[in-house]
Amino acid sequence: MDINFNKNEDHNKLLLSDVRQRFAKIKLGGGQKRIEKLHGEGKMTARERIDYLLDDKAPRIEIGGFAGEGMYQDHGGCPSAGVVVKIGYIRGKQCIVVANDATVKAGAWFPITAKKNLRAQEIAMENRLPIIYLVDSAGVYLPMQDEIFPDKEHFGRIFRNNAIMSSMGITQIAAVMGSCVAGGAYLPIMSDEALIVDKTGSIFLAGSYLVKAAIGEEIDNETLGGATTHCEISGVTDYKAKNDKDALDTIKNIVDKIGDYEKAGYNRTTPSKPKENPEDIFGILPKSRSDQYDMREVIRRIVDNSDFEEYKEGYGQTILTGYARIDGWAVGIVANQRKVVKTKKGEMQFGGVIYSDSADKATRFIANCNQKKIPLVFLQDVTGFMVGSKSEHGGIIKDGAKMVNAVSNSVVPKFTIIIGNSYGAGNYAMCGKAYDPRLIAAWPSAELAVMGGAQAAKVLLQIETASLKKTGESLSPEKEAELFDKIKSRYDAQVSPYYAAARLWTDAIIDPLETRTWISMGIEAANHAPIEKQFNLGVIQV
Repeated sequence: MDINFNKNEDHNKLLLSDVRQRFAKIKLGGGQKRIEKLHGEGKMTARERIDYLLDDKAPRIEIGGFAGEGMYQDHGGCPSAGVVVKIGYIRGKQCIVVANDATVKAGAWFPITAKKNLRAQEIAMENRLPIIYLVDSAGVYLPMQDEIFPDKEHFGRIFRNNAIMSSMGITQIAAVMGSCVAGGAYLPIMSDEALIVDKTGSIFLAGSYLVKAAIGEEIDNETLGGATTHCEISGVTDYKAKNDKDALDTIKNIVDKIGDYEKAGYNRTTPSKPKENPEDIFGILPKSRSDQYDMREVIRRIVDNSDFEEYKEGYGQTILTGYARIDGWAVGIVANQRKVVKTKKGEMQFGGVIYSDSADKATRFIANCNQKKIPLVFLQDVTGFMVGSKSEHGGIIKDGAKMVNAVSNSVVPKFTIIIGNSYGAGNYAMCGKAYDPRLIAAWPSAELAVMGGAQAAKVLLQIETASLKKTGESLSPEKEAELFDKIKSRYDAQVSPYYAAARLWTDAIIDPLETRTWISMGIEAANHAPIEKQFNLGVIQV
């Protein structure tokens, strides 16, 4: 190993350590005192409930763990968006579980909470996965009601999705394990089956105080909407549980009896581990985002037996395309190549940039994978499309549009891993969030933006300088440097993978060594949903 490998390894492992430290704090939700208060009420935390429900030692992945990070500080913050979402296995069946975190503002819904819940339902609908709701929520966070209540992708969309999933035959099970009030009361009742925990669970459109204010009736919450009321009088709920564990055991027994599903038929053989050591990834990935490396070396440490069957190897070399297996699943890989390469015409092409020939190759490969029913994996480290007169005259916009068209119309499941840069239209062409990847995750080394911090700062500085010149003013070199640093610092914060994960532009920041698990579980989930339409590129400029 050379000195650069060691430096890269130290840098990338420090980035991963930072992810783990930050997430350890997030997992405490509203803090240790609130956790202890919950335990004092005889209740488990959201994470404890999910851990008890999911099969021991079976793989699981968390969606949106960093959602809400650094947001709503004026309101006390909203760790993990106040809701925990995991994909895992219950009695061997893959499911997605959504659990309100009552230690965060009593489980109240912030705008990001709604977005995260909708993301969970989107995953369930795309993959036809059973979805389990563990409800313990005070409802909409009233100080921000205007940002969560009335719009299309707000609170009401949750119940619309409940109805749509029911019509699709997707199993929905809800356990009311705490408060379930106002509009939120519709969620468990629009599920297929509803459970309620005695003495701690309650469901009502209006609590006792509001009932008193509205109609003058005096009644306590337990009588109004407790477990006995809804299991024996109203018939709203189907099962009364003695405590949290009893409710979760009942869910396990219900899921255990769900029948098998019609499979999409993605190809899988016996899984094999990579022959090359996956730990080498930390040394291969350069410390500087502008340095070169060979993406093939990363791929060989992700795929089974380190086997990568490359498609059009000598053509369009700044994108790598080819077939492989990940945990036994057949996949088509589209990856940005970060090495400077020389074409047969003697031209140099910069790594991480998409050229016309690269876009053309990727478009053809995506079409091939759709024809063969092979899921697609995008490995992003892209600075964008090539610019300049030569590229423009050569039709880079036309070729880029073809690639975006192919990604947009792809009918096989797509999975995106952001390894390094994810800039500009390169993010779009390489299946960014706007292009419906089934799952999208970032490594700690990822950066997402229109362009890099230094480039953006230079552009913005030029605009500022030009604006001042029009008024007859100018910046001294010192002031120019100060302004550049200020702009770059602000922009760099927005480029961070934490900024993206907080806003659910990505589903998670993951350890690179977890990449195989994410893709494998993602394809297994996608296998629940047979493809219902044909791949069609529509009208494109050839």
